[in-house]
Amino acid sequence: MKYTLTFLCFIFTTSILHSFALPLVQSDNLRCEYLTNPLGIDNPAPRLTWLMIDSRKGAKQTAYQVLVDSDSMKIANETGTGWNTGKVISGNNLIVYKGKALQPFTKYYWKVIIWDKDGIKSILAPINSFEMGMMNMRNWKGAWISDSHDINIKPAPYFRKGFSAEKKIKSARAYIAAAGLYELYINGQKIGNHRLDPMYTRFDRRTLYVTYDVTASLQNGKNAIGVLLGNGWYNHQSTAVWYFHDAPWRNRPTFCLDLRITYEDDTQEVISTGKGWKTELSPIIFNSIYTAEHQDARLIKEGWNTPEYDDKDWNDVIFRASPSQNIVAQAMTPVRNVEEIQTKSMKQINDTTYIFDLGRNISGVSQLKVKGASGTVVRLKHAEHLYPNGLADMSNIDIHYRPTDNQDPFQVDIYTLSGKGEETFMPHFNYKGFQYVELTCQQPLELSEESLKGYFMHSDVTPVGQVTTSNPTMNQIWWATNNSYLSNLFGYPTDCPQREKNGWTGDAHIASETGLYNFDAITVYEKWLADHRDEQQANGVLPSIIPTGGWGYEWGNGPDWTSTIAIIPWNVYMFYGDTKILADNYDNMKRYVDYIQTIAPEYLTTWGLGDWVPVKSKTPVEFTSSVYYFVDATIVAKTARLLGKTADAKVYATLAQKIKNAINEKYLDKEKGIYGEGFQTELSVPLQWGIVPDDMKTKVAAALAEKVKNDNNHIDVGLLGTKAILNALSENGYADLAYTVASQETFPSWGWWIKNGATTLYENWPIDAKSDISMNHIMFGEIGAWIYKALGGIKPDEKLPGFKNVLLEPHFVRDLSGFEAKHESPYGTVVSAWKRLENTINYNFTIPANTTATLRLNIAANQLVYENGKELRGSVIKSDDENLKTIVFILPAGSYQFEVR
Repeated sequence: MKYTLTFLCFIFTTSILHSFALPLVQSDNLRCEYLTNPLGIDNPAPRLTWLMIDSRKGAKQTAYQVLVDSDSMKIANETGTGWNTGKVISGNNLIVYKGKALQPFTKYYWKVIIWDKDGIKSILAPINSFEMGMMNMRNWKGAWISDSHDINIKPAPYFRKGFSAEKKIKSARAYIAAAGLYELYINGQKIGNHRLDPMYTRFDRRTLYVTYDVTASLQNGKNAIGVLLGNGWYNHQSTAVWYFHDAPWRNRPTFCLDLRITYEDDTQEVISTGKGWKTELSPIIFNSIYTAEHQDARLIKEGWNTPEYDDKDWNDVIFRASPSQNIVAQAMTPVRNVEEIQTKSMKQINDTTYIFDLGRNISGVSQLKVKGASGTVVRLKHAEHLYPNGLADMSNIDIHYRPTDNQDPFQVDIYTLSGKGEETFMPHFNYKGFQYVELTCQQPLELSEESLKGYFMHSDVTPVGQVTTSNPTMNQIWWATNNSYLSNLFGYPTDCPQREKNGWTGDAHIASETGLYNFDAITVYEKWLADHRDEQQANGVLPSIIPTGGWGYEWGNGPDWTSTIAIIPWNVYMFYGDTKILADNYDNMKRYVDYIQTIAPEYLTTWGLGDWVPVKSKTPVEFTSSVYYFVDATIVAKTARLLGKTADAKVYATLAQKIKNAINEKYLDKEKGIYGEGFQTELSVPLQWGIVPDDMKTKVAAALAEKVKNDNNHIDVGLLGTKAILNALSENGYADLAYTVASQETFPSWGWWIKNGATTLYENWPIDAKSDISMNHIMFGEIGAWIYKALGGIKPDEKLPGFKNVLLEPHFVRDLSGFEAKHESPYGTVVSAWKRLENTINYNFTIPANTTATLRLNIAANQLVYENGKELRGSVIKSDDENLKTIVFILPAGSYQFEVR
């Protein structure tokens, strides 16, 4: 499991470093725009961040100095003139570049000097770099080119250009923008390990380009550039209910490329797309991001991307208009083949049919190695489960597909063998959601378990979280939740990797905290919020899926779903302490709230889908949508205050209060302490989002606890309720009950899925539901965040976000004997671990250097807190329950070992 191994490697590396006699303070993890040594940055004022490593108690950064220059020696000597902040008295580890104007195609070096709590200077971090990209569309030299075919031609096109480099090469960069998907080759070798570049956008409003260092790929003398184009979402040839085949941008894929070569004599040459490029059809005879890929290996043109290839029979390219007037850098974590998964078992059904089982559900592709006669056709059907007869069952994932013929079967790759020895097939421009692969062939083949493997594909976001509990089922729930989160991250969050691949907004904001606790996903979210800005209509309305070809403005949107425009920027700000995503989207979130005001003059709105896929009880849409309207207005008010927009802050805070009052006036029964009918969602949602009046919280929480107990300690909620139910219980005095619900192993529960073999989260609580039955959905994934928030008690502090002050409030639930959570915050690793030993709880925790923590321990009235055998006295807060109390400690950075007894 990649994220576990990465985290363990970090811990191992850190322990090795500390075993040597290194200085006490180090700065590490220098990043520009949250990327390490990035190429092709367009932001003229990039953000620079770093990490202080200092294990001493009370460790903090008292000052910093940042130096930036295009000359690395000047940085080493601290004589750079590009930007020198001088010594700044501050604990900040995030700054925005404010030096001389950065120039396109220029590499800049930078380093950080920090001063520790004792005022001692540290300059141990290595020099890092960032390199600017185009920065402006006017800097492109190449033309947009394609072949002469229209949108209906099926084969993917090859493009090539030969050229000669007569002087010694110093460095070279390739800049490539595409509408569709591409693979770039130089001298026969694929450049980079990205998959499905560029990331999906609203192509006619924003097009992405990617930068590569290709210095090592070039050679003196003859060279050749090759480009293979795929359809992606740009030319959607498969037909489904979302009408992507009718998208306004649809066209034959096209691209633009500049290869900028700098020679040892500092002269430059740019090889660009335009006249002289040649094109021909490739052996990829069909490709669809939505369904599958078909390849005929007999049509392979050996050496097509090498200098020696003779392209005299190839066709001239045609020029095309730029797909948009906004060509910008793809400054984000790419999609990769992240994990290789071997086949767990293979079953031969008959002479020509085999079933391969990977043992887990993934997003990605399969790779087949096979020998056979030329012309033999192999079909690879990818499915999430099997029929009773052992064959692949597609019935749960092909229900929205609307094929016009039988030439494009859903999630079925088709490969025609060349007959030239062992052949390897893996799709270039597609991914699927699957656990099983049904292989059928025209004639018997020699196959084994080793013949097929899977690749787990997703945005390769760095893991930043780890959870271990004494309950194996909870560990599996956490792992399955992360699997579903990653399976639905492809440069934008999706709902499922098979049936839709759509950027459903509701699923994404519900799961955003889960993602941020576990993965460094800021670059994906920043890109996706730019997609929001591209899709928002002038009146403020957003579609339910983003990006979209037009579907979703009329159904599925509303504040319970499209609150992504406010909730995700706010969550990213809370986790990173960076206001840029709030500033970038402020006008858009305000315009969105303003639109709701026009349709909800009495402050209640029925616009939305409601508590989607509930167990049994259905909460009124007006109730949940009005709550999210309140959430959005509140976030706009808070954002306005942060950005210095005091008038706006007052207006939207007043609006939020009016919405809150309207909800309480209509739905709150003060005598009973319930909202509406008293369903779990109706009680937990207002507790979660701050709707309940302070003097009613205890009563409403008690009603919720009673309702859950009456439901046999099981959930009775849908999508919106799952976001709230566990948090509402654990944050209002019922953590033990919340854990009981979370750890259930009978229907309906997350554990029920696990006990029935799930390795990802499902779309519906019944595993035999007749609809809404994807087996890899993230929409019920809030439990992954709740584990950190409740059992570990790890939360960011709104007053000092980005974990500058860590809020710790672990709940030592009675049915769990041990727990540990780690989160790699922008300041370092937060650890919260506890173990129950008879009448004692050992609580070990770490507060990273350059931060503080507010620790709240909710314990029995007769219990005390000790460190090293000495009683600790914090601020005591009495509870309404005379048997309980809360002790609050304000603590500096460091590692602690407390005992509660």
